[in-house]
Amino acid sequence: MIEKIPAHRFAETDEIAAAVLFLSCKESNMITGEDLVVDGGFTIY
Repeated sequence: MIEKIPAHRFAETDEIAAAVLFLSCKESNMITGEDLVVDGGFTIY
């Protein structure tokens, strides 16, 4: 399963924007003090 996680590519602009949009909406109001890493799984290596 871990071998399938990395996307082996850089994030597209719309993928970064989706993360920012999520953090700016009310559904994320309970998320505090976290790092949201949008890197396609590169940090697991």
